[in-house]
Amino acid sequence: MPGQEGCRVAEARLQEGSDTGRVVEFPADSAGRNELVAVGDAVRLTENEVPPRADAAQMPPYSLSGFERRAPLLWLALGFMAVVVVFGRWRGLRSLVGLAISLLVVAKFVVPAIVGGRDPVAVAVVGAMAIMLTTILFAHGAGPKSLAAVLGTSFSLGLTVALAMLFTGLTELSGMASDQSVLLVVGQDQVSLRGLVLAGMIIGALGVLDDVTVSQASAVMALRAADPTQGARVLYRGALSVGRDHVAATVNTLVLAYVGAALPTVLLFSVAGTSFGEVVNNESVAQEIVATLVGSIGLIAAVPVTTALAAVLARSVPLDRVRHAGHVHAH
Repeated sequence: MPGQEGCRVAEARLQEGSDTGRVVEFPADSAGRNELVAVGDAVRLTENEVPPRADAAQMPPYSLSGFERRAPLLWLALGFMAVVVVFGRWRGLRSLVGLAISLLVVAKFVVPAIVGGRDPVAVAVVGAMAIMLTTILFAHGAGPKSLAAVLGTSFSLGLTVALAMLFTGLTELSGMASDQSVLLVVGQDQVSLRGLVLAGMIIGALGVLDDVTVSQASAVMALRAADPTQGARVLYRGALSVGRDHVAATVNTLVLAYVGAALPTVLLFSVAGTSFGEVVNNESVAQEIVATLVGSIGLIAAVPVTTALAAVLARSVPLDRVRHAGHVHAH
């Protein structure tokens, strides 16, 4: 490359585009020294446009934009689906269909609506409710368990939204913590970045809430089927003890997931010798903290609410229907 010494140059045979079959050269170090190409690698190249009055001979015709990763990603996805179907059988297949519907809602409704300038929070809530209703009813059918899970999730999601809006304002999260956000606001100035942060928190919390509420409703139905003489209060106490264990494990999972997402940023501050207080105060880290704690509070609130609803519903339906609905949700 111009102005650089020791820059490696690689050759690649193009497999797509107007120059298919042609062998071209490109700077092999242009993606950084943590991503060097080797013989046999499949890479993606970007054709460079020569600026006016620039010397075309000094500019390589192609630049490395990254590696071709779609094939291994596809095999990994197929392996995941196979494991889900083999272990979960018909219920696992239905959960995959529910997952596909969820992704479709995000891709075809949530993203276009936000890009079009709609309020990200309203879009996220509507999308989350649509995903929740579709996935729960499709995977578990219409019955007392699903009704309790839907109502419990709706309540907890509302609490999560309220807390997210409150503490996003109190902590002055602007949504400008990442380079992607800066690029987005340049190209789409009608998008509210703070609203986008809230929308991400809402969608992120939904998956965990669905898991907890379905599990609690299943536990109540299983206890009712095992001993039909139990009253609503006894069912509530018995399932709540299961819920406490579930919350302890799930909150840990939720926190570690957000810590993992923010780990590169935390390491960067550590290398720079920044104090813990300064790290926490940084927006990129504070955003993950707010998302973690808000999601965890909504998760904890979902357990007693859903358990109480399921206990009341379990006593109000015939025992044969409870037995049919009482398959315990496994992890």
